[in-house]
Amino acid sequence: MAFWRSLLNRAGFAPAEPGTSTRSADGEHGRTPALRAAALEQILQEHVAALGSDHPRTITSRNNLASKYAQIGRREAAVAQFEQALLDAAVHYGEDHGQTDVIRENLAWSYEDSGRHADAAEQWETLLKRRDEHLGPVAGDTVAARSRLAINYRKSGRYDAAIAHYEKAIEDAGVPEAREDLRLGLSLACASVGRDEDGIQQLRMVLAQRRRRLGARHLDHLLVQHRLGRAYTQAGRLEDAVETLRTAYFNGLSAAGDPDIRMLTLRMRRDLAGALSALGRHREAAALF
Repeated sequence: MAFWRSLLNRAGFAPAEPGTSTRSADGEHGRTPALRAAALEQILQEHVAALGSDHPRTITSRNNLASKYAQIGRREAAVAQFEQALLDAAVHYGEDHGQTDVIRENLAWSYEDSGRHADAAEQWETLLKRRDEHLGPVAGDTVAARSRLAINYRKSGRYDAAIAHYEKAIEDAGVPEAREDLRLGLSLACASVGRDEDGIQQLRMVLAQRRRRLGARHLDHLLVQHRLGRAYTQAGRLEDAVETLRTAYFNGLSAAGDPDIRMLTLRMRRDLAGALSALGRHREAAALF
C-alpha cells in the first residue's frame, strides 16, 4: 500500500562531484535487498561525515535509505530515518517547503505501515493544511491527503472527525472510483458510532455504481454486496440481509470459476445461513451446509 517518494529527481541535485560516492544500491544487479540497504547505509554515513546531517545530499540519502527499509519490512528503522530526515529537512528547507512535505508524506505512510495511525494522522493534518492552502480543496493531492487523514482518524478511533473528512473528500473527489472507496470507508466509520442506516446508505450507493460499471458478477461488486448483507444483519434488518446475501450468493455461484469469488461465496453462504437462522428459518439455513 505504501508509496515512497524519492527526492533525487524532485530536488534537482547535480551528479556527484569527483571523489564522492556514486554507488547506487538499487542500480546494482544481483544484490539482495539487505545488501542494497547496507550500501545505502554506507552512502548515508559518508554524506553525514563529509557534509553534515542537514545537507541536501544527506537528506536525500536518508530518505532513500528509509524508503528501502520500509520496502524490506524494517518498519521501525524506516520510521526512525524518516523522522530524522524530516527534522533535517525542516532545518535546511523550512517547514513549508515542498521537499520537506515529500519526506513528511513518506513518514506518514511509514507510520501507517507500523500501525501508528494517530501519528500518521498528525502528519496528514499538516499535509492537508498545506495542500488546501496552496492547491485548493479539489486538487487531487489535497483530496488524497484528506482521504488518508480520514482513514487514519477512523483507525485511531476518532470516528466523528473521520466522518467529517470522508464526507468532504467525497464532495471534492473528481474520480468516481475514488468516491466509491471513500464511501466504503465512510460506511465503516458510521457503523463504528452506531449510525448503521447511514453506513447502509453508503454501501447501497456504491453497490449501484459498481453494478452499472462492472456488472453483478464482478468480484468488486460482490464484495460490496456481501458487506451490505452483513450490515443489514448488524442493523437487525434480517429480511433485507437474507435477500441481499442470497442474491450475492447466487451471483457468486455463477462466477465461481474465479478462485477469489469461490472463497467469497463460501463466506456469503455462511452469512446467509446465519441470517436465516436468526429469522428462525432453520431448515433453509441447514440446507446450505
